[in-house]
Amino acid sequence: MTSNVGIVVIGKDEGERLRACLESLKAYQVPTVYVDSGSTDDSVALADGYGAEVIELDMSIPFSAARARNAGYQQLLKSHPDIQFFQFIDGDCTLAPDWLPAAIDSFNQDDKLAAVFGHLHEKNPDLSPYNKLCELEWRSPVGEASNGAFGGIVMLRASALQEVGGYNTRLTAGEEPELGARMKLAGYRTRKIDQKMATHDANMTRFTQWWKRAVRFGHAQGLRSHISTIPNTADNNRKIKSTWFWGLLLPLIVIVSAIPSKGFSLVLLGGYLVLGYRIFSYRRNTGDTLAESLLYTQYTILEKFANALGLLKFSVKHKFGKTQDVECNKRID
Repeated sequence: MTSNVGIVVIGKDEGERLRACLESLKAYQVPTVYVDSGSTDDSVALADGYGAEVIELDMSIPFSAARARNAGYQQLLKSHPDIQFFQFIDGDCTLAPDWLPAAIDSFNQDDKLAAVFGHLHEKNPDLSPYNKLCELEWRSPVGEASNGAFGGIVMLRASALQEVGGYNTRLTAGEEPELGARMKLAGYRTRKIDQKMATHDANMTRFTQWWKRAVRFGHAQGLRSHISTIPNTADNNRKIKSTWFWGLLLPLIVIVSAIPSKGFSLVLLGGYLVLGYRIFSYRRNTGDTLAESLLYTQYTILEKFANALGLLKFSVKHKFGKTQDVECNKRID
């Protein structure tokens, strides 16, 4: 395997999923760093047993995926200064056998390519509707990402990552699209290639797990909008406006106006039918089945309320000067 790539694995209390992750990396035989965010299981010993260089983050500082990824790639550069590419992967994922060569080949064909990712699949999509939603979220077209965005599982060009200053550690979620936006502004490109990249094991079986995840995403929207120093935030701001309107403003208008309007304000709830039709049509046009489109539509509308709750929590924290989140890469159980 090529010697110009290193792998950064991050995790906390992933158990057997971390074992599966590390097992999937064995065939590559490249420098690997595992960054642990306060695990109470045997994750550290497990990673050490697989030959990974282990970093245990200082528990006195709030954990975040951004902080873990920065610590990982910086350690790789110290140990292997000639590394040209970083493959980032979460401890609940396994890397596909042919992924690294395919990604590196893409980089070699384009000097301005900063990020490459491929198809990410859910391990057990039919285990629960929440696992299925993860599978649907991963689906996206092959080609250049116009907004520069990518997810947590990605290969990045080392020089480009260093040029823009790495991940923003003030972001406790949503740090990947923010980094992609900065890379795009620096003149780099992001591309999804038609190659299986990894398999994700969400193991999300309860509604409360999904709801907490959606609330946290809403909080991340607010935090990113507040601390971002880049002008390319139009997409995030659009999402925030949509969240406020559908998740809070419209329901409040309906409730407050119900008595004065003698219930006529309830007609406004028909707006959710219009929104649902638009979402459903979009998913059908992307190739989803009827059942998948209905599921995605239902939960996307429901997610608006969870996101709004997260935004509201952020707004309250911001008002009282408590905008720093904690442990956002922890397991949602």
